[in-house]
Amino acid sequence: MDKPLHPDRFYSPDPIQYNNTTYYLSFDENAQQRFLCIEGDTSAFEGESQVGVYYCPMTPKNAAALRERLPWLKPQPVGLATSFGFGDRLGLATPGHIAAVQGTDIVPVFVQQSVRENTRTGRTPQVVLDDAMWALFFMDWRTPWGADADHIKEISDLPPFIAAGYTFFTIDPNQYVDNPAHTDSVETLKAKVSDLPWDTLGISLDSLYRLYLANPIQLGEITLEFQEEILLRAAAKYGNAIAHIKQVSDYLVENVNQFDLEASVDETDTPTSVQEHYFIASELRRLG
Repeated sequence: MDKPLHPDRFYSPDPIQYNNTTYYLSFDENAQQRFLCIEGDTSAFEGESQVGVYYCPMTPKNAAALRERLPWLKPQPVGLATSFGFGDRLGLATPGHIAAVQGTDIVPVFVQQSVRENTRTGRTPQVVLDDAMWALFFMDWRTPWGADADHIKEISDLPPFIAAGYTFFTIDPNQYVDNPAHTDSVETLKAKVSDLPWDTLGISLDSLYRLYLANPIQLGEITLEFQEEILLRAAAKYGNAIAHIKQVSDYLVENVNQFDLEASVDETDTPTSVQEHYFIASELRRLG
């Protein structure tokens, strides 16, 4: 900083006081840079002190330290509450997203980016989360919010999202969907189904037949019937995708304390029938 910043020149609307320490943002006009200003306990933060104020650059380390100090700045699982995924791809739009959701009963998922989006924009899961968090601090948002690692394709995609503290994981197993099975012959379907990873699926083909073919499935006023061909086509199309979702989910269970899980079987080349929708959901539920 070329000159001291006056502690009364708040960049954030109001200072936040929590556990006998005051936090706010200030702006250095010369450097055209924002700083986190702290008056009180500055342990775990990096910066420099001037005129009784500790000026901290908006680094990942200081963002992490601030999340530990102000617990509402950490994303949380949103469960089955009505939620909306915003996804600020530029790191600039979260204040507008906050304005849009204020006064509603919607739980916002302010952070929602895929590996593909991060690659194209040159951002990282940590940068995306930190950018949103600074906006939440600026706007003094204190109600629960989520952070979604969107369109996760492989287990190898997960570590940077887990390290950054994401709490929502959308698994995209589309590359494991067998689109040709939509029109394959019954003989071909039987061959494909016999090669499914039954150990991962935790069931045998005979048990699958008994589960889906024994009786019609009643869903309220809707009755679903599975003939053998319908079941074979569903299993051939989506069996490997379901197994992949299970493997990714198991990894998350081992590495994340609490999280939301979404299976996003979309962007496929073929439509999904009503029975196939039920099959996917039923199998995921059976697998826990």
